[in-house]
Amino acid sequence: MKITANVLIGVAMVSLSLCPTAARSGARVFGSATLQIEVAGVRNSKGVVHVDLCREAEFLKDCPVQASAPALAGKTIVTISNVQPGTYAVQAFHDENHNGKVDRALFGIPKEGVGFSNDAPIRLGPPKWKDAQFQLGDDKGITFKLRYFIGGGAKN
Repeated sequence: MKITANVLIGVAMVSLSLCPTAARSGARVFGSATLQIEVAGVRNSKGVVHVDLCREAEFLKDCPVQASAPALAGKTIVTISNVQPGTYAVQAFHDENHNGKVDRALFGIPKEGVGFSNDAPIRLGPPKWKDAQFQLGDDKGITFKLRYFIGGGAKN
């Protein structure tokens, strides 16, 4: 009986140690979803389109869940896997010069395209959480458009 208990404990410890590895390798974690984000209005194929998946406390700040994809003029699709169900918002920007940040002009106006889930309005400042939030339960796809305040938007 003692050997059986030790074997079960050993198996349980090995199983627990493999869980983070499975999540990092792209294996599906129970109760998780895949979010496909279609970012439209990308003005050129320079750099990458970067997205942050945020909870309310992280919105408009650095969010722990981030992803990017090479920019494609017109639309770029970024996919995030193994997301736990909940309420989120997505903030995105077109990092044309690949420097990892939104470049800004005078008065903080973004030089690169920016966008938010639900096409949350940008009126004399950043959008509100309530306008950008959405529920994620199962696999889901969302679409929104980038807005360029300097240099024009997408040509197509």
